[in-house]
Amino acid sequence: MDPVEIGKLIEAGFDNATVKVIGDGSHFEALVVASEFEGKRSIARHQLVYKSLGELVGNEIHALSIRALTPEEWQEAQAGNPLG
Repeated sequence: MDPVEIGKLIEAGFDNATVKVIGDGSHFEALVVASEFEGKRSIARHQLVYKSLGELVGNEIHALSIRALTPEEWQEAQAGNPLG
């Protein structure tokens, strides 16, 4: 799988997300910034990302590390503030 293709699939699962994906063809890291994460715990956020990828996870995508943030959390991270 291509990281760009995975990023497009994730973007399609959200209304207006910022997505960055890097990887080596089977192991990937994704940064997903989406307002849909507001009020959700980490596991629920990850489930939303997995849902956008469907059956690719565990098949073509062998490993996926996800950093799922709200836009506010992303702004704080960019400013160098701890996210807690």
